[in-house]
Amino acid sequence: MVRYTKEHKQETRQRIIATAGKRIKRSGIDGSRVATLMKDADLTNGAFYAHFASKDDLVDTAIAHELDLLHTNIVEQTAPGAAGLEQLVRWYLSPDHRDNPVDGCPNAALLDEIARHGDTTRQVYTDGVLVVTDGLAARMTPEDPAASRVKALSLLGLMVGTVQLSRAITDRQLSDDLLEQGLRNALSLVDAERRP
Repeated sequence: MVRYTKEHKQETRQRIIATAGKRIKRSGIDGSRVATLMKDADLTNGAFYAHFASKDDLVDTAIAHELDLLHTNIVEQTAPGAAGLEQLVRWYLSPDHRDNPVDGCPNAALLDEIARHGDTTRQVYTDGVLVVTDGLAARMTPEDPAASRVKALSLLGLMVGTVQLSRAITDRQLSDDLLEQGLRNALSLVDAERRP
């Protein structure tokens, strides 16, 4: 039997988490079997239980990872204040984001399934989405982010719902129009924060 170093085991675990995050955004939680998740990571099914206690354990870890990526790679990379927030809103409500759920926000890809999962999954999601929300609030009102937390959560809800609906609509022009209107609505929230 081959023994691997702790570093190798950690790298393998991270590869499983990263590929699982992409797969569940593509196929959904219920549509992603353990065998598929492990195949995506170029591993055998037998290796799964060396890293995770259950599929739910992996799903929770992948959701937390995807929300962390959203926060770190998108929210934290935008400039503070309304200009950065506008940049983020324009990315989120773009046709590119709509058309590429695998590389996009886990909220828009998974929200309906997360709501139907157990308390543990929903708590992992809540913890991660509040970090993202606080990052948005810090861009809304850098001087007092706590004052904008609920507004930031509302902005996120508007963007997530718009993207979800735009992905579901078969009429491409209507989908594009919806994204454009969602963008105007979101930017009006951002503009309202600019005014004293």
